[in-house]
Order: sequence, then C-alpha cells, then structure tokens
Amino acid sequence: MSATLPVRHPDLGSEPFMTRRAWVLVVLNVLVPGSAQVLAGNRRLGRIGLASTLVFWAVAVVMIALALFFRRPLIEMATSVVALTVVQVFLVYYAVLWVVLTLDTLRLLRIVRTAPTARGFLAGAMALLLFATVGPAAWGAYLSGVQHGLLNDLFTSQAQAADPVDGRYNILLLGGDAGADRTGLRPDSISVASIDAETGAATLIGIPRNLYNAPFSEGSPLWGAYPDGYSCGDDCLVSYLYTYGEEHPELYPDAEENGSNPGVEAMRDAISGVTGLTLQYYVLIDMEGFAQLIDALGGIEVDNTEGRLPINGGVDAAGQPINVDGWIEPGKQTLDGYHALWYARARHGSDDYHRMARQREVQQALLTQFQPATVLAKFQSVASAGVQTVDTDIPRGALSAFVELALKTKGQEIADLEIVPPTYDNVYPDFSVIRADVAAATASSAG
Repeated sequence: MSATLPVRHPDLGSEPFMTRRAWVLVVLNVLVPGSAQVLAGNRRLGRIGLASTLVFWAVAVVMIALALFFRRPLIEMATSVVALTVVQVFLVYYAVLWVVLTLDTLRLLRIVRTAPTARGFLAGAMALLLFATVGPAAWGAYLSGVQHGLLNDLFTSQAQAADPVDGRYNILLLGGDAGADRTGLRPDSISVASIDAETGAATLIGIPRNLYNAPFSEGSPLWGAYPDGYSCGDDCLVSYLYTYGEEHPELYPDAEENGSNPGVEAMRDAISGVTGLTLQYYVLIDMEGFAQLIDALGGIEVDNTEGRLPINGGVDAAGQPINVDGWIEPGKQTLDGYHALWYARARHGSDDYHRMARQREVQQALLTQFQPATVLAKFQSVASAGVQTVDTDIPRGALSAFVELALKTKGQEIADLEIVPPTYDNVYPDFSVIRADVAAATASSAG
C-alpha cells in the first residue's frame, strides 16, 4: 500500500516507503539535477535546475565531439580570454546551483522519517555525491581562471599575428642568465625553432653564444654602427648584443610597444643575419625561473654521458673544478629544478659546445614532461612558474594556431643543426655556408 503513495505527499509514518523515496531522490539529484525538486519540492527551482542541466549536458556533448573529431574550436576557446571568462562564469553558476539543489534535496529526503539504519548512509551518500558533482565543476572554473590569468600575464595583446615566411614560423629561443657575477641579462642559450606551418615538422638550430662577427642587414638599426658585422674584439660575442640593445634603447624605440624589448630586438637582428631566416617571434626563458618550472612538472629525466659535472665553484691552474657545491653524476637520472639548471649551466671541466648539447637535452626533456595529465594535475604551479620564467611576443591571437601546430610537432622527431666547431668556425665564421646549411636543413624537414 505504502509503495503507491505519491512522492510529493508521502506517508510520513511509513519508514520503508520514506527510505525508498529518499534513495530515489538521491539518485535523481545526481543523474538529473533539478528533477528531485520537480517531483517533490519547489517546481520553479526544479525547472531552473533541469534547464541548466540540459544546457550543461549539451555543452559537454559538443565539447567531447570537438575533442574527438574537430579540435580547432576547442583550442580557440582555451586560448581566448573572452571564452574562458564565459566558461568560468557558467561553471561557477552551475557549481553553486548544484550545491543549492543538493542541500534542498537533503531537506526533501526527511531523513528523520527514514529507517534508522539508513540515515547515516543517506547523509554520507549526499556528502560524497556533493563532493563528486560540485567538485569537478568548481575545479573547472578554477582552471579556467588560472588559464585566463596565464593568457593575460604571458601573451601580448598588442602585436598582430605574423604570417609564415616561406611556409615556416621561425622562433628565436633565448635562455637568459642574469647571475650575480654578471652585468645584466646575457643569453647563454641561443636557438631558432623553425617549424613548417602545414606539417609541424621542426628543425632546431643551435647558435653558440661565443659566435663572432654576427652580420646585420642594411635595414637593421645596428647596420650603421657595424656594417661589417659585430666585430670589435673579445667584447663582441653574439650573446653580448642583448646587453648592447638594452644600453641603446633608442635603436629600437618601438620594441616595448610591440611586446618586445631592445635587447631581444638586437639579438633577433643578429640571429636573422646569421641564419638568413626571418624570425617572427621570440621566447626568452629565465634560467633561474626555469628551475621552478621543472619542479612544477616533477623533474626531468636526462642521461649524463659527459661525466661528473660541477655545481658552482671555479677551476684551478690545471683547469679542474674546485670549491664546488656538489656534482651532477653520470648516467640516467631524474633531476629536480636546481640540479637540472646546473646540468644545463655547468661549464667548468667542460666547454660551451657540450653545454649547448646539454641545454638542448634539457629542453627536449622538458617538452616530454608536458603531458596533459602532468600539466592538469599541477596546472596552477606550472602556470605560475611559466609566467615567472617565460617572456614572449607571441600574441594571444596566434595561440590557437600555434597550439595546433605544437600538437603536430609533438608527434614527430625534431631535426637538429648545431652551428658549432669543428664543422663551423665560431671566430671566423663563413656565414654564406651557415645560411646555405640552414636553408637545406629547414627545407628538408618540411618534406
């Protein structure tokens, strides 16, 4: 008899029916939020809940379909400040609504009228389900907010997206080191990532920091002072041009306005002259912040084939490391940020060209760590470290295209060209040979 009583006006004296009714409302609240209110509570609140749930389901289905079959709109959403704001507001609204519906459903259960043995289970189930349902929505809203902040803080809205040149994007990569023993920042790691705009095939071109006589085109502000290249003795290594640009900001008066700075622009002109490539964008990585980024990702795996590498210290008369703070041991190992930084930075007992190879290894290892699960699990710390570590003039408007391109590049082997001795002379370089080899390396990777 009690099983036929209506859900909205139950027989409060029937514990078996009230228990069954309570479990039905719990399940309805989870599967179709709002339906419990339509059946047993405030119908207006229930209709709001049902309408919001249908919208949420529709959006979720569209998102899953896009992720499986057509990722471009999803990527554009993830790289759009406006879209992220809309997503964040909706998720916050839905999380709050779900809390309201769940608490209201808890009221509708009338737990005191259910069987005593079921009351604890009902209350516990509601608490767990509240965490399981509201938690993901709140977490999604939080991630949207972090991503929103990352886009605002890291990428510029000032510059326009650049078109590929000869079918390629060429990005200047600088690893900056502003240690206590240095005046200003000086890029110790200089590379160019040349990426085919269609296939994502990439070539990484390494330029030694101690390259002499970097040439400039006639259109460069540095052409007037150095028409025959950056040649003024031992003080004219290519890496010193960053400091030179900062000391002569009048050479690049529009740099800041375009999301760059005079030091970067001086380096861009020099590396463009060395390689013969048009460099649309730059990425500058601060080596001290680099360690924080690696820690945020849980460390990197390297294979040290060079032997023991010193941390800090100097060298004796025989060129051997002394007064070191520790060692990076040989072999395969996982390094935290501090040790990874010294693995890339250590020069005592080694040379610049082996150091360049180690820096490239660290870069590759870091890219390997950027797996979706790893990044999502530590998104705030990764984003925070990224903002402190990376400076770039890549505009927000170009991000969706670059994310798509990065996904293509990730599945391919990256070609490598190192402009280092003995193949190339760093003191008296033949730039016509270098440019020809760069052209051949980038053309072959595009196929």
